[in-house]
Amino acid sequence: MPVTRGFLGRRRGHEGRLPPGQYDTGSGWPVLTAEATPDIDTARWSLTVDGLVERPTTWSWEEIHRLPTSAYSGDIHCVTTWSKFDVSFRGVSVDELLAAAGPLPDAAYVMAHSSTGYTTNLPLSDLVDGKAWVVWDYDGKPLPRQHGGPARLLVPHLYFWKSAKWVSRLELMAEDRPGFWEQNGYHDRGDPWLEQRYQGD
Repeated sequence: MPVTRGFLGRRRGHEGRLPPGQYDTGSGWPVLTAEATPDIDTARWSLTVDGLVERPTTWSWEEIHRLPTSAYSGDIHCVTTWSKFDVSFRGVSVDELLAAAGPLPDAAYVMAHSSTGYTTNLPLSDLVDGKAWVVWDYDGKPLPRQHGGPARLLVPHLYFWKSAKWVSRLELMAEDRPGFWEQNGYHDRGDPWLEQRYQGD
């Protein structure tokens, strides 16, 4: 199973790993959500990739677990200023999902939809080439509900609101359009190293 060590190269100390304006939350993992935490039965769970693709594709819980798995080990950063070092997630690379669906040439953006109705928009380029996953394990255990279990999107190089909890659909689009927080003033991309917290940053 391939493991991606974020985008940090060799393992280092924490020095140089904290983006500007962030603090180390240590062993904690704050829970911040815009909606009530759902209780999703994996027997009814599904993930769809559609929009500008050649083959709109939906996976059940069993079907997505038959895909090649991969893992991420590295850091995550929340726009509310906490960062968490050395986390580990396991799931499936978004590259694997896109290979099955076949993005059309004019696909340039993605809207990630959650089963709760939450949405967040991302450039397609931020989800490809080993930069994003749909994950269901955290630190070797099933991803807790409050952190997006049974499965969430993971885009660790962007602020964590882009890693949609309870992800259920990835919609490929030609034009960008704002998701939930982006309609409420958050940045369209959300690079923590550029402090892209709000529109205009």
